[in-house]
Amino acid sequence: MVVLRMKTSTKIFSSLKWGLLGICGLLTAGPMVYAAPPVEVDICVYGGTSAGVIAAYTAKQLHKSVILVSPDKHLGGLTTGGLGYTDIGNKYAITGLSRDFYRRIGKHYGQLEQWIFEPGVAENIFQQYIRSAKVPVLYEYNISSAQKENGYIRQIEIKGADTRVVKAKMFIDCSYEGDLMAKAGIPYTVGREANSQYNETYNGVQVRDMHQFPDGIDPYKIPGKPESGLLWGISSGTLAAQGSGDKFVQAYNFRICLSNQPNNRIPITAPEGYDPAKYELLIRLLEHTKPKNLSPMLKLDLMPNGKTDINNKGAFSTDMIGMNYNYPEADYATRRKIIHDHEVYTKGLLYFIGHDQRVPAHLREEMLTWGYPKDEYKDNGHWSPQMYVREVRRMIGDYIMTQANCEGREKVADGVGMAAYGMDSHNCQRIVINGMVKNEGDVEIGNLSPYPIAYRAIIPKSGDAKNVLVPVCLSASHIAYGSIRMEPVFMVLGQSAATAAAVAIDENRSVQEADVKKIQHLLTMDPLVNNSTPEILVDDNDAAHVTITGDWKTLTHGGYGATFLTDESKGAVAKSVRFTPEVKKAGKYDVYTYVPRLPGLDGNMQVKVNDGRQVTEKKVTAAAVKVLGQTSGEWVNLGSYDLPAGSSAYVEIDNHQTGGIVVADAVLFIPR
Repeated sequence: MVVLRMKTSTKIFSSLKWGLLGICGLLTAGPMVYAAPPVEVDICVYGGTSAGVIAAYTAKQLHKSVILVSPDKHLGGLTTGGLGYTDIGNKYAITGLSRDFYRRIGKHYGQLEQWIFEPGVAENIFQQYIRSAKVPVLYEYNISSAQKENGYIRQIEIKGADTRVVKAKMFIDCSYEGDLMAKAGIPYTVGREANSQYNETYNGVQVRDMHQFPDGIDPYKIPGKPESGLLWGISSGTLAAQGSGDKFVQAYNFRICLSNQPNNRIPITAPEGYDPAKYELLIRLLEHTKPKNLSPMLKLDLMPNGKTDINNKGAFSTDMIGMNYNYPEADYATRRKIIHDHEVYTKGLLYFIGHDQRVPAHLREEMLTWGYPKDEYKDNGHWSPQMYVREVRRMIGDYIMTQANCEGREKVADGVGMAAYGMDSHNCQRIVINGMVKNEGDVEIGNLSPYPIAYRAIIPKSGDAKNVLVPVCLSASHIAYGSIRMEPVFMVLGQSAATAAAVAIDENRSVQEADVKKIQHLLTMDPLVNNSTPEILVDDNDAAHVTITGDWKTLTHGGYGATFLTDESKGAVAKSVRFTPEVKKAGKYDVYTYVPRLPGLDGNMQVKVNDGRQVTEKKVTAAAVKVLGQTSGEWVNLGSYDLPAGSSAYVEIDNHQTGGIVVADAVLFIPR
C-alpha cells in the first residue's frame, strides 16, 4: 500500500507531488490508497479511454494541472481492449495526436503508421503519453456525485479504494457511459430517435438484410410449436413501424484477441455458467446455410504475430443482442453483471463452436486452431477487460449532429475534428416476424466523405453546465453517432476538448464563450502540442498547390480525403499532377505519396521529386504499394530531402511508361 500525506491547501499540488502521484499510479497499475485532501486542478478528465488519455496529455502539454480519473485498471478503452483492426473510414479525418498515436504504432512495427495492432502494444504507447507528460492517474475510481453551483461543476466525488473529492476549473467526460455528464444533470438521450425527429432515413427501427437470418429459421424450442416457447435470445416483442423511435440500445460484444501460435496459445475451455442451450439457434442457422468456414459467423481479422481481432458477423455471432438495455442507467454493480454475462456468452460461443458435436467437424477443427494469447491481458485471465459498449448515453447539447452532417448536406463552421466512417448501427433486437426469427436494427451506410464535427456538439447548452466538455458521449442522433463513434475520432475530440478547456481557462470564460477560432488555430498550427513544425499535406483537390495537366478522372471514395485522381490511358496521352507545398521552414523532410487500394493499379508508377535544386526520379513499385488490412491505402516513402522555404519544391506524378491505372491522391512532407 502506498500512503501519501499532503497538506491541505487551496492551491494546486506542486509539480513534484503530482509527478510522484503519477509515478506511483503507474507503478501500482491499480488504485492508490492514501489519505489526502481534495485534489484541486485546472482540468479533471474522467474516463481512461483512448480519448481520456489524449485529453489528459493535451491538457498537461498546454501547461495546465490535470488529473485523469479512470474507472478501470487499464488505460485506452477499446483501443487497448482488442479493437486493433481500426475502424477508420478515411485517414484524412484523423489528425493531431490521434494520428500521432497510429504513427507510434507504425514505428513499433517498422512503418510510417499502422492501424492494425496488438492490444499490449497499444497500451504501452498510451502509457508513453502518460509518463512523458507526467500525468497523474487515479485507477479504479467511479464518480458518485457532482456538485454544481451557478451552472459550474465545482467538484466531483469519486469512490474506489476510498472516497475522494476532485475540484477543477474544467471537467472533461471521456467515459463511454457519460457518467460525469449524467451526475452533473446535463440532459442526454438513450436509444433511437424516430426518423421524423431530425428528418433522417436510417434512424429508428430498421429491418435490413445485413447480419440477418435467412427465411425459414424456426424460432421455437420445438419447431413449428409456438406453445413450446422461444429459443434463448429471441424476444417476444413485436415489430414496430419502420423508422419509429425507441429506447433500445444496439448490441454490445467483445473484440476478441486470440492466438494461433502454439507457444502462445491457451486452449479455450467452457466458462463457468456455460449453457449450450444459448447456441441452439446457431445450430439451426448452420444446418440451413452450411458454411465452409468460420467466416460467416466470426469476423476474424488478423493482427501481427498470429493474433486476431474478432468482431461480430452474420445473423448469430458475438453480439449479445437485446441483453444490454439496462446498461446505460444501471448502477456499477449491475453493469458489472451485464459485462460478466456478455463474457460468459462470448467465451461459451467460442467453446461451443470448437467442441459441440452438432457443429460440423471442419468448423470445430478450424476453431481449435485458436486459443487465448498468453502474452495479452495477463492480469485478467487473458481476456479483454473492456466490453465494446458501442453506444450508451448521448448528450443533448448546443448542436446535434445528424444524418445531414454525415452526408454533407449540412456543414458546420465550428468544426474541431472530423469523422468519415459510414453510418453504422448493430442490431438492437431479435424477434419473430411472420413465424421466423429475424434481427432488427442493423444499418451499414458507407462511402462518406470526411465531414466536420461541431464544437457545439461536445459542449452542453449554457444553461446546463458551463465548464464541462463531452467528446465521447457527444450530442448526436443515434445514426450520426454510429458514424462518429470510432476510436480514432474519439482521440481527435479528446484533444479538441482539452484544447478548448485550456482556452476557456486562459480567457476566464465558459466553454460556450471560448474562442472557437483560437481553438481551431491551436489544433491546426500545433497538432502535436509540442511546438514542433507541422507536417505539410498537399491533397489533390487543393487548387492553390496542385497543377493538373491532362484529363484525369476524379474518384470520390477510397482515397485520402474527399477525392483522388486516376488515369487509365497507359501513357497514350501525356498527363501529370504536380503537388507544390508551401514550405514555411527550411529543413529536411521525409516525403510520401498516398496510394489507395485500387484494382488494376500500375505497379511501376513514375514520380519526380524536385527539392528546389534538382529532380530525383522515383518508381513506386508493386511491392511498395502493398496495402495492409482494411485501410483505404498506404503512404509510400519517396525519400528524404532538404527543402528550402517557399514553393520551389514539388512532387510530380505522371503517366509515362505505365501499363495500368496511375493514381495521384496526396503528398505528405514530414519535417525531421
